[in-house]
Amino acid sequence: MTAQDNKLDDTDDKIFVGKGDEQAWLTLALANRHGLVTGATGTGKTVTLQVMAEGFARAGVPVFAADIKGDLSGISEVGEAKDFIVKRATEMGLTFQPDQFSTVFWDVFGEQGHPVRATITEMGPLLLARMLDLNDVQEGVLNVAFRVADDNGLALIDMKDLRALLDAIVPDSGKKGPDADEDLLAPIRKAAQGFGNVTKATVGTIQRQLLVLENQGATKFFGEPALTLKDFMKTDRDGRGMVNILVADKLMQSPRLYATFLLWMLSELFEELPEVGDLPKPKLVFFFDEAHLLFNDAPKALMDKIEQVVRLIRSKGVGVYFVTQNPIDVPDRVLGQMGNRVQHALRAFTPRDQKAVAAAAQTFRPNPKLDTAKVIMELGKGEALVSFLEGNGTPAMVERVLIRPPSARIGPISPEERKAIMDASPVKGKYDTAIDSESAYEILQKRIAGTAAPADGQAGGVGGGILGQIGSIVGTIFGTNTGRNRLTTGQRIARDVTRTVTDKMVGGVVADLGKSVGGQLGGSVGRALVRGALGGLLRR
Repeated sequence: MTAQDNKLDDTDDKIFVGKGDEQAWLTLALANRHGLVTGATGTGKTVTLQVMAEGFARAGVPVFAADIKGDLSGISEVGEAKDFIVKRATEMGLTFQPDQFSTVFWDVFGEQGHPVRATITEMGPLLLARMLDLNDVQEGVLNVAFRVADDNGLALIDMKDLRALLDAIVPDSGKKGPDADEDLLAPIRKAAQGFGNVTKATVGTIQRQLLVLENQGATKFFGEPALTLKDFMKTDRDGRGMVNILVADKLMQSPRLYATFLLWMLSELFEELPEVGDLPKPKLVFFFDEAHLLFNDAPKALMDKIEQVVRLIRSKGVGVYFVTQNPIDVPDRVLGQMGNRVQHALRAFTPRDQKAVAAAAQTFRPNPKLDTAKVIMELGKGEALVSFLEGNGTPAMVERVLIRPPSARIGPISPEERKAIMDASPVKGKYDTAIDSESAYEILQKRIAGTAAPADGQAGGVGGGILGQIGSIVGTIFGTNTGRNRLTTGQRIARDVTRTVTDKMVGGVVADLGKSVGGQLGGSVGRALVRGALGGLLRR
């Protein structure tokens, strides 16, 4: 044991988690090797999550955590020196020091936190098809729809855009007489059939799957302004990591929507974050409470995506920590990537429970001093079996420890406290108001009414012409006309530089165009140019 370890508090390179016969330290340099916190209901998992989140925040590491019950919200308020907290701290050789941490609340439904949104275009056909659990034929039709949208300058922002587009590519099976009205969407239908057989039945199946998603709240999730994931990766004025809490009590009742959010978020991180290798500490740490909800009845495509993320995102400097009841809730191929383990008590009242305890015990590196399976059933509230990675990246022998008390409040905050935090939020006003820009739905409605000229194949959202050409040129320079994973190095650099100045620039561009062209037309043209030339770039 080093002199540093004799001081029972966080250090520059370690987080103090608990103490028993040995002390449990989570090494920051190995924290991106992921982790798992398990245990039966009421055994202290959420408190352990809070202790670890506080440690990361103190070390300057931003934290994202999905909060099922609302208990984690207390991390935003000053802790109270209650008797049982002071007693535990004293028993462990700690001096309890109340603290609080800068917190941002997020909520897909926009009720208890800032709204979280993504656009249909950002989601992309492959990810959307996986989330909808489409078969190969249905996924093919969805790819056709996205291709037709690209070729016709139809921006896909929200659910009504995608529904309108799917309706537009359905073949018109009715017989046309000499006096029949002209089919103003005929060019779009013809273009769709040019990529393969698009049937009414297949489109109808996709529409029904979209309805299931809408019933779970996806209408609020898809739209603008879309979330910029770098808003998760900030520190406060004191250099501490911001704690981002996803209010998930309602979200977890919508498993498809939750899976969509998770896949989109991690996929975006894959694309946006550079390879960094092994850092002294993570750039970001994710905690997913009640992780078994993520894996229950998950389609194979979702499981493959999660496994890929867990396996590869470590090199991006991101650590992923699952919190659930039992290790067997996590598939073996994912469980094998969880290097840092905390196991709270499990109860074995049935044969299945006994098998679960035995399986949990086998996931630890044995300690000759402990009968791991027996201890798992004897642990008291706040006690845990812990095995963190050691300096050479191998798991330490399992130890029985008492988890240290959190410094911030334990338990949920009041609605008034939440409102005060949101009013002072660094992203206040950025996402709170939805924007319904002109996109595929509006453009197709105008075309049906005969008030919009047909698109000439120029992407850019303004039906071609000079603005379409400008959008095409800018898209080629910056790579917005290229597949999501096919940007050149120069295009990626240009994209990143543009992102840093766009927030300051876009408003001025629209305002100046509005003044130059005049009135409502000017504002419309300005928005179309910005969305066409820069919109794809900013969402890549």
